[in-house]
Order: sequence, then C-alpha cells, then structure tokens
Amino acid sequence: MKNTIKVERAKLNITQAELADRVNVSRQTINSIEIGKFVPSTLLALKIAKIFDTTVDEVFVLEAEDWR
Repeated sequence: MKNTIKVERAKLNITQAELADRVNVSRQTINSIEIGKFVPSTLLALKIAKIFDTTVDEVFVLEAEDWR
C-alpha cells in the first residue's frame, strides 16, 4: 500500500517523531508505514488522516498487488 505521509508531513513541517507523538505511536511505526513495511490499523489510519485534515483514501492508496 502506497501512502503520502512523507509529503503530508512536509506540508505541515513536522517530523516522524512529531507525527508519532500526535497519534500515540513510536517514530519507528511511522517510519515503517511510510516505507510500506507496515499497514496501519483502521483507527491509526483515521488518526493520521485527521492530523493532515484529509481523508484516509487521500493518504493511503491501494495498489493492484494489494488485492491479491
């Protein structure tokens, strides 16, 4: 699953650590999500989208291989 977290963080000028603090996870979790090693729970995805004042489907994009 692709995501736009890095881009959205840049728009708000916040670090991975700052985003992690806001959604109550570790910086490593945010890093793992950004690089596609971890798919967040629905609740975490909603929290992240809310921080960026956007929708989950604007932040997280399903790709063809995600459907397999």
